[in-house]
Amino acid sequence: MTQTADMEKSADDMVAEADTGARNPAAAWQAKLIVGTCIAWSLFQLYIASRIPGMVAETTGMSIFANIVAQARFVHLAFAILLATLAFPLTSSAPKDRIPAYDWVIAGLGVAACLYLVVFRFSIADRPGLWSTTDIVMSATGMVVLMISVYRSLGLPLVIIASIFIAFAFFGGYSEWARNITNYGGSSLSKALGHYWMQTEGVFGVALGVSTSMIFLFVLFGALLDRAGGGNWFIQVAIALLGALRGGPAKASVLSSMMTGMISGSSIANTVTTGTFTIPLMKRIGFPAEKAGAVEVASSTNGQLTPPVMGAAAFLMVEYVNIPYIDVVKHAFLPAVISYIALLYIVHLESLKMGLKGLEKPGRKIGVLMILILFLSGFLTLAICAFLMVGLRAVLDPVMGDSIYAAVAVVAVLYLVLLKIAAGLPEVEVDDDPNAPPKAPRLTPTLIGGLYFSLPIFILVWNLMVRTENLDRLSPALSAFWATIFMIIISLTHRPLKAMFRGENVGAEARAGWGDFVEGLILGARNMIGIGVATGAAGIIVGTISLTGAHQVIGQVIEVISGGNLIILLILVAVLSLILGMGLPTTANYIVVSSLMAPVIISVGAQAGLIVPLIAVHMFVFYFGILADDTPPVGLAAYAAAAISRGDPIKTGIQGFAYDIRTALLPFLFIFNTDLLLIDVGPMKAVMVFFVALLAMLLFAAATQGYFIAKSKVWETVVLLVIAFTLFRPGFWLDQVTDKYQVAEGSAVIEAMSGVAEDDAPVRLIVTGPDFDTGEPRSTTVVVPSVAGDGEAALTAQGLSVIEEDGKLLLDEPFPGTPLFETLGLEYDYYGDTPVHVERAEIENERMPKEIFFLPALLLLAGIVLIQRRRATQPAF
Repeated sequence: MTQTADMEKSADDMVAEADTGARNPAAAWQAKLIVGTCIAWSLFQLYIASRIPGMVAETTGMSIFANIVAQARFVHLAFAILLATLAFPLTSSAPKDRIPAYDWVIAGLGVAACLYLVVFRFSIADRPGLWSTTDIVMSATGMVVLMISVYRSLGLPLVIIASIFIAFAFFGGYSEWARNITNYGGSSLSKALGHYWMQTEGVFGVALGVSTSMIFLFVLFGALLDRAGGGNWFIQVAIALLGALRGGPAKASVLSSMMTGMISGSSIANTVTTGTFTIPLMKRIGFPAEKAGAVEVASSTNGQLTPPVMGAAAFLMVEYVNIPYIDVVKHAFLPAVISYIALLYIVHLESLKMGLKGLEKPGRKIGVLMILILFLSGFLTLAICAFLMVGLRAVLDPVMGDSIYAAVAVVAVLYLVLLKIAAGLPEVEVDDDPNAPPKAPRLTPTLIGGLYFSLPIFILVWNLMVRTENLDRLSPALSAFWATIFMIIISLTHRPLKAMFRGENVGAEARAGWGDFVEGLILGARNMIGIGVATGAAGIIVGTISLTGAHQVIGQVIEVISGGNLIILLILVAVLSLILGMGLPTTANYIVVSSLMAPVIISVGAQAGLIVPLIAVHMFVFYFGILADDTPPVGLAAYAAAAISRGDPIKTGIQGFAYDIRTALLPFLFIFNTDLLLIDVGPMKAVMVFFVALLAMLLFAAATQGYFIAKSKVWETVVLLVIAFTLFRPGFWLDQVTDKYQVAEGSAVIEAMSGVAEDDAPVRLIVTGPDFDTGEPRSTTVVVPSVAGDGEAALTAQGLSVIEEDGKLLLDEPFPGTPLFETLGLEYDYYGDTPVHVERAEIENERMPKEIFFLPALLLLAGIVLIQRRRATQPAF
């Protein structure tokens, strides 16, 4: 037991150093100051998320309440800088048991620089761009303290990257090459610092605004749920459901990490939370230390991919892609589910290879078929509940209008009923005796005993996704607010109410519930320190791009290296994300890479003839930023898992990344096959896409593991890869058989477009002309909806005016505000010697359905199954 405690302490220390701060002052007043600041930050965020500031302003007329939400990001960063300074030592040799004098000075300067923008907001607004000496001094102070805070909490990499961009803002104009690309001539100290600090273009830009309004609430919600016992309930349900299967603890690790990851923004914290229970169990049934840690690492890093929360970067995606959060969830759903089911299958294959069994379990064991039925019935039950609630809301709407009292009453009654049932069941005991045979708890009492923890998650999902005719969906911030409020109620009441139902000491349990609530407030704030300063520092990078056009320089470098080849470019972006992710948190990594590379990927894709949706590019960057958490040699999640398993952290990281190859494959697939992101896919096709993609991913997993029904031979592995590729990209083989497009060149383009017999059929136009910045000729591809029988009308509807001259279709500059102005009007020089012209049009041919190639793939799969069954030495499940 001592060894287990030491392992947990080591892992907890790693979480503290990476996420929540490693300083633990011996002086009580210093420790209370840190705790009090955390509580104040959490309460402040709940306050501004509510409607109270606006209500107070209406009734009192006090301008401070009217403006506090607008000023919230300044206060938000002040809290983050203060806590980063107090909770994180400046260097490894700095004192951890006290706060030295220089940290008090740094903290005071940082808070003053932030609150200066609040206190003097009216005078600052009266002189936009005409910054005073005091403005510049406070801006410089704030920038320096922010960099120090980033170094404390996140290390040197983000400081170096941000410093490079700051240097470019000041000295980029001295480079003739950069000046020719960006037309940027450099910036004065006053202009640059004012841009970064005094307005919302730099540090206090979109990223910090999202951190203030949305990310904090979701992180706080997860912290409260975990401290109240919801995290442990997830783990115990997963072990009860899957623990008795072959390699059950590893499968339970995958499922529990997925459920914890839905409400956790940290791969390291997720690894420690679930790994403390699951890694020892995996080792006890025969998993080697490195593989046990690797399973937990792969599961935990992928937790940020799982809707509905998906980590902090998902909320930034809402702003950068400019789509509703519900659409981000929709696009992320299939890849996340497929990735986790594939990981379950990889764990199962590992268990088969090692000949492992599952945990002992009292009562009847649940088979694979029964688990599938439970999952399906669970989705069916949720659907029925959703319809019932929509129906109830529809009945109450005419009577109660927009009142929420009926919904609150329904949830309150349901909560009390579930608590009453839970009080009649025994508490689940944690199996932590390494000498006893490992056992899995029974599913029914475990599931029902904590079912009330699912209510705030249900409220969150309901508010995010469900709407009626008279009630719109709530914003992510307001959805998280109401879910967090209910989670606070649960934290404070579930212990004393269960004690009351059981006839136990209510007072002691009420005090324990209050302790859970306070610890949740503290943990939520401490988890936000790194995210708060990271989004501020990432704002420097975004601000530099808006000030200088630096992304054009980096984009051209990457474009030259890739030679205009989209596949090579995607590989380079993936490698860049992995490298940066070794030193940056997922949020900062996503901001940096998406800001720099998303426009380049879209541009190079268009030049290669592939129209890549913006959401697909951002999801691509998001995926690889997350994978960096288990990429050796740095992957901190691997080190946290190794601290628990007592395995080698490098081997754990390598094995974890090997398990995550299937996740690394998905981003490349949905760039070329956007059906996986459910873009323009109907319900029936979505079901087919899911099952086909799932089968393909399982076969890919079997190929990478070298084991399907039996150990695979080399040629069988190759065949499995070919089958998986065919299921993922059947269109590739169809393109080899028949031409995808009918091509018309030059002046024949309008005639070909006029031959399209239906409206809104996609017509691809390849436009060539001199680049606006470089003057070099380049091509790009745009899609124009057809107008039946009238090609010229289709072009006019998009703002394109063409003139036929010498067999060419010359293009005039599109008018501002027309659909293609952003794509073509700003990219080409229409007034140079070389005209911009439509090189050709591509109209899709009528062909047989690409799904016809599923048939030979499935026949090949049947052959592999028949061949391997003869060599199988144990049942497949």
